[in-house]
Amino acid sequence: MTTLTVRLSDEEVLALIEQLPPERKGELFARLARSEWPAWAKIVSEAEPQARRLAAERGLNWDALSDEERTALVDDLLHDTRA
Repeated sequence: MTTLTVRLSDEEVLALIEQLPPERKGELFARLARSEWPAWAKIVSEAEPQARRLAAERGLNWDALSDEERTALVDDLLHDTRA
């Protein structure tokens, strides 16, 4: 069996990544984060359960929130002056 090697520039690889559907881009990002930045991957994996808990404390369902609503909630949490 013959092995074929394709050489692509960084720009070509990025252009191919841009063509991926959003869910595949997310999977790719998660894979890169786990392999390149294990500490960041750990933070991210721990953040979602905490976000769900904090949303529930405010009477919200994290899974039912849109991306915009999640962003607004996180912004509110970051700027919350309560102890």
